[in-house]
Amino acid sequence: MPIPALRQPAPATGSPATQTPSPASQSGSPRLRLVRPDSHLDSDDSSVAIAPFADRDAIGIRRPWMTWTYLITSVVLGIAIVTLTGCQWAASSQNSQGAAMYNQGQYTGAMEQFQKAIASNPKDPDGYYNLAATTHRLGNQRQDPNLIRQSEALYNQCLDHDPNHVDCHRGLAVLLVDSGRPDRAFTLLKNWASQNPNLAEPRIELARLYEEHGEPQTALKYLEDAVQTDANNPRAWLALARLRENGGDPVQALQNYQRVLALSGGSMGGNSQLATERVAALSRQINSAYDAQLNAGGTQIASPAFGSTRY
Repeated sequence: MPIPALRQPAPATGSPATQTPSPASQSGSPRLRLVRPDSHLDSDDSSVAIAPFADRDAIGIRRPWMTWTYLITSVVLGIAIVTLTGCQWAASSQNSQGAAMYNQGQYTGAMEQFQKAIASNPKDPDGYYNLAATTHRLGNQRQDPNLIRQSEALYNQCLDHDPNHVDCHRGLAVLLVDSGRPDRAFTLLKNWASQNPNLAEPRIELARLYEEHGEPQTALKYLEDAVQTDANNPRAWLALARLRENGGDPVQALQNYQRVLALSGGSMGGNSQLATERVAALSRQINSAYDAQLNAGGTQIASPAFGSTRY
């Protein structure tokens, strides 16, 4: 089973924090009506009397210590938000640089970038996943059990931060199978599916695992369940189309590939191109089979009867 592709998160697009409007500036907010001691509550005068500035205990006067408290709180919150956004930007950039190095086969350099991404944002699951996948690949290349154990721990850290991380579940399942623990891989994905009955992704991954272990009918069951769970999931329809094509059902496969294109609108990149190619190929295959069936049935075109006396 191949190690899944690395995640390359898009840079965060956060903007500086804006000050929350004061209650007096919001439309529809109730206003305090200040009443002079010599006025009457039933007076028709709707004007607001302003208390003297010297009276610090008067209603409507904001005390200086409250002003400074609000100001300090706003500054602290602003700094926190800007710092968090900066960490996200840094982690995103480092993950992208690491992914580029990984694709070039520079695994040691990629690991360094992913370690920096985790340091920049320790709660980002993609950083842990990227480092896990790279360590996994390097461990397989070097046949190093220590690296394999490290990658397993990193996959689990990723799932601690994002329990529904699809690529991480797939990568960890691959590692468990490769290290002779396929039963653990099935348990991992089944637990994920049972904890998320409305999510199609665990069923797609279970189908992949069953197919690779020579159980296409069980895989088909999980994929049919996946498209019933989420009828608008193009990944589920693509997996179902491929499985049906491999199983010798070109008509159903064609319909499923067409469903992929209708749902994705070309947004699945290489998978959309694959679906387009398979639609064209299966259409030719089905038409050829239909033509061959007609010819094999002995259908003949009537010859003109030139000796007829009808005209």
